Amino acid sequence: MTWNLWWRFGPWERRQQAILDTIRAVSPDALCVQEVWVDADGDLATIIATELGYHAVRSEAIGHHSVGFANAVLSRWPSTPLADEALPQRDGTAGHRRVVAASVATPWGPWPIASTHLDHRFDQSVTRQRQVERLLQLASDWRGDVTSDLPVVVGGDLNALPDSDELRLLTGRRDGVQGIVMSDAWEQCGVGPGTTWRRTNPNTADSAWPDRRIDYVLVSWPRPKPTGNPISAHLVGTDPVDVDGTQVWASDHAAVVVDLATPS
Repeated sequence: MTWNLWWRFGPWERRQQAILDTIRAVSPDALCVQEVWVDADGDLATIIATELGYHAVRSEAIGHHSVGFANAVLSRWPSTPLADEALPQRDGTAGHRRVVAASVATPWGPWPIASTHLDHRFDQSVTRQRQVERLLQLASDWRGDVTSDLPVVVGGDLNALPDSDELRLLTGRRDGVQGIVMSDAWEQCGVGPGTTWRRTNPNTADSAWPDRRIDYVLVSWPRPKPTGNPISAHLVGTDPVDVDGTQVWASDHAAVVVDLATPS
């Protein structure tokens, strides 16, 4: 499952309970989250892990205020950090967007899982292309032996459409990083447009963006088939949640939930 949690925007304390209730209902084995708030006393990833019994690996927080932003990987099984890296800007220098990755000790062996959040502006496609190139380079290191080891799973808010140059680079529709591409799980087994940025959500009412699919679960290829092949995909967080008698929209994004094939 991947979900952008909308930091501390809006009625964040009530939203926090809606977030917890939604994750609890899905009960994912692994959860990639973005826009996790972090302050001097704690962070939302740790709260989710404590409340729901997960293990958490969190990125360094970004931002210049007392409450920062972070990405995190949460998992049902113990995990160890693989990387926490600043992704490049357009000129190649380190930017403020990050990717965090963990090796999760699943029953099938160590499974590399990463959470990321790319630049959001309409006019930053070139920057996002630099970022996904770096993501592919890192994933190539994380995945191990493509004939036997578990593939890399990436969950993230990529702020890019499926037909964008950055997604075309990720999925092998244009030259990227030799020897690795990513399968877009929704493209493989989702039903319908898979819109994760939705104008029906009142948290997006003032946005200039139309409805669009910008959140993804990706699986590295080559991989030892059928391990990692997407089996099903659906959205959650597309409706408000009842919190103490009040209807609360948990985030400004819908979450993507994917089932992947495990080794036989």
